[in-house]
Amino acid sequence: MSRYREWEISCKVYIGNLGSSASKHEIESAFSKYGPLRNVWVARNPPGFAFVEFEDPRDAEDAVRGLDGTRCCGTKVKVEMSTGRRRHSGGGRRPGPRYSRSRSRSPLRC
Repeated sequence: MSRYREWEISCKVYIGNLGSSASKHEIESAFSKYGPLRNVWVARNPPGFAFVEFEDPRDAEDAVRGLDGTRCCGTKVKVEMSTGRRRHSGGGRRPGPRYSRSRSRSPLRC
């Protein structure tokens, strides 16, 4: 099985807002109704999202339209076509200059 980042982008679907107890079996069950699946990958660390790869891009688009905003694995999920770009979750540092405190304990010179 190939890594999820190497999947065919036109067939790759992102599933967000999954609970931490999301199971691969539940996702396969919900998404396979739209067409044959090639791969399913569920994030574990951190949990909360997954990727599904369909065999046909039309099936992927149908799944996005049919499942976005529905309940899967106990939560209302966000389902969209994968963009292939990494997401940033706002927990990082703000861009801009970096300021640091001096650790020097020497007295100030006049």
